[in-house]
Amino acid sequence: MLGEISHFLAFCSSIVFMACFVLAFLSYSSNTNSVSIFVPKVFVLGSLTLITSFLLFVYLAIIDDFSMAYIASHSNSNLPIFYKVSSIWSAHEGSLFLWVLIISLWGLFFLIFRNHSTTTFYPQTIGIISLVVACFLLFLLFISSPFERILPFGVPDGADINPILQDPALAIHPPMLYFGYIGFVIPFAFVTAFLISGRFEKFPIAEIKSFILSSWIFLTIGIALGSWWAYYELGWGGYWFWDPVENVALMPWLAGTALLHTVYVSSRSKNLIAWTIFLSILAFTLSLFGAFIVRSGIIDSVHSFANDPTRGLYLLGMSAFLITGPIMLFVKNLSKILSVNKVKDFSKEFFIGANNIFFITAVFIIFLGISYPLILEAFSDSRVSVGSPFYNKVFAPLTFITSLFLVFSTYSIWSRDIPLIGILKSSTVIFALTILSSIAIIYFLNSYEWWLIGGIFFGNLILIRYIVLIIDSVISKKYFNQGSAIAHIGFALLIISISLNAALSSERTFSMSVGDEVRFNENTIEFDKISLQKSSNFESLSADFIFSNGDDTFELYPEKRKYFVRGEITTESDISIKPIKDIYITIGEQQSNGKWIVNVQENYFVRLIWISAIIMSLGAVLVIRRRIYV
Repeated sequence: MLGEISHFLAFCSSIVFMACFVLAFLSYSSNTNSVSIFVPKVFVLGSLTLITSFLLFVYLAIIDDFSMAYIASHSNSNLPIFYKVSSIWSAHEGSLFLWVLIISLWGLFFLIFRNHSTTTFYPQTIGIISLVVACFLLFLLFISSPFERILPFGVPDGADINPILQDPALAIHPPMLYFGYIGFVIPFAFVTAFLISGRFEKFPIAEIKSFILSSWIFLTIGIALGSWWAYYELGWGGYWFWDPVENVALMPWLAGTALLHTVYVSSRSKNLIAWTIFLSILAFTLSLFGAFIVRSGIIDSVHSFANDPTRGLYLLGMSAFLITGPIMLFVKNLSKILSVNKVKDFSKEFFIGANNIFFITAVFIIFLGISYPLILEAFSDSRVSVGSPFYNKVFAPLTFITSLFLVFSTYSIWSRDIPLIGILKSSTVIFALTILSSIAIIYFLNSYEWWLIGGIFFGNLILIRYIVLIIDSVISKKYFNQGSAIAHIGFALLIISISLNAALSSERTFSMSVGDEVRFNENTIEFDKISLQKSSNFESLSADFIFSNGDDTFELYPEKRKYFVRGEITTESDISIKPIKDIYITIGEQQSNGKWIVNVQENYFVRLIWISAIIMSLGAVLVIRRRIYV
């Protein structure tokens, strides 16, 4: 009965959200407050109805209602409550339910935290958000319903959640990622309402700056969590594989990063308004593209939720319906928007706008890398993959140019022409410090790859520049946006850590029997023993490897697990965390000669990559707290 109530409430909320959309645009056409005052109230009603529906569905998972087909397929009575709850978003239908819920939550956040000093077309903004919620709800209810029953009595127990998803980081990863993805519905709806209004003389984008930054923070943390989980759980020892579904998360992050900076410009100097509108539409469009890629079944990935092209076609059609109108309005009014203000050469706006070109180029390259193999396979029998070598070669120079323009922007002035030679003279000391420190690091590393030299140089350039800015602001007691500086320092550390990780890390694969001893870099590794162990829901072969390096001796215990319910076999790594490196080991299959495949890695500065993401996010949080921007 509770399942039917949850289903009914979800259906009712779809009707309420459609009504909210209609009311919002009736208020626009009538140009009176008599209708618009009802828009937020109706939206709140729809959101509360949807929240109740979702919580009931979660409760059904907690009490093991295996008459619900979705819960029976993705949960189990032996699971801890935490994983019973996270099983809701472990597959297509439930994750889509969470997706819709989060859209409505962002709408509520907009109602609660918007700038109440103005009511500029906010009913229309809520109306567009309502339309997005209603479209996804209808897709959920009629195409991908999680509410189906197993009649007449269900099954005795569930099929269990995928073993690799039984992990705290991955349980948190999808909600964080969705809050990031879907948060871009706020700027999308806002600029669409702005385009509909036709009031191009005033662009009150400052009203939604904090929402854009919040979305970016969630997306940054979500991507970092996914990277961390993949590193220790999937058994291949990497933090980023350039998997198509990883890439569709990176694209809105890149567009969102560009949007952060253009919104800063648009709200301060009334420049780059066209860029801000374009990026607001693009960021949400890329989020919809990510939903399509993950749920259409057109790519094979550990991240994919579904293998049903029919659902993909519906999603594609719905996405086209949602974004076509805003794109047409943008193109139609582009000349009017561009006439609002002009960017001065080598001003701060100039460098931020120029960097947008490189961000969009990066987005296009990733889009091409995802789409080209699919198009080629559709029209021929050929199959190709676009992987790390391609992306690494292309992204390194783009990152370096972006870093250079970022530093130049800190020497430029708002809305004023400055000769480039003047900027270069002002930055002489910073460049000198960067060159000296980079030469010292490269000499110490004794590695002279161009990408390493570039990564160290440009990472140091950003790092030194923003440290100097912070020190100068403290000494002079001048106002300075320290949150922004901290976020950019995090970005600098990200560039440096990725470069050092690629240059210093090493990997070897051995064939070993119990009692064998091998040498890996400065470590002697002894295969001490292997034993069978049993847990409540799996059994494992646990290997014991003794590492010794002078006075330092430690043991690592990689495993091969077999889960009872699903019968799946997983590889579990073990990791020794040192100050600047991880020692990472996995055990593979046993060969016909009785030996085991053993993979050992030394991963330098890999944890600094995730620390960098945390620093960027903390800096962004400080920006929100101070009500200032970039």
